[in-house]
Amino acid sequence: MKYHKLIAGEMTGTYVMESPVTEADIMQMAQQLAMSRLSKGRSLTEPKQVFSHLQTLLQYHEYEVFALLLLDSKHRIIEFRELFRGKLDGASVYPREVVKIALEYKAAAVILVHNHPSGDTQLSQADHTLTTTLKNALNMIGTKTLDHIVVGSEGCVSMAQRGYL
Repeated sequence: MKYHKLIAGEMTGTYVMESPVTEADIMQMAQQLAMSRLSKGRSLTEPKQVFSHLQTLLQYHEYEVFALLLLDSKHRIIEFRELFRGKLDGASVYPREVVKIALEYKAAAVILVHNHPSGDTQLSQADHTLTTTLKNALNMIGTKTLDHIVVGSEGCVSMAQRGYL
């Protein structure tokens, strides 16, 4: 994969700068790399790596973003889709649209993802309620909800790892 202002190095996974890079260039490259790591066909084997990629993609937004990682029956990525954008303190998430996207991609399972623009990953009652609502709606069409990950500036919180799913 070619990144803006970088060329492949001699060793696999290394790159050499072909010209000076700015902070904005580095952020763009990090987001490109994170998206490539969440691309179609990739298996989700290392939760910490998935968290890192999601954090790279979502932690700097000044508004809340709700997204889906759509997975096949072997938990390989079909697609990463940002579905809703909101304000500083929330986004309106419509279960009907989430179900529609899961059906469109024929997802066997999903991971719900959203960021907290404040950077705090503290789970709110709204996060719990939304998770339950979406899990029930998706369950009705045979799509399993594996996790709901909340992204903040200091890391990610997995509702599954905390025992909420």
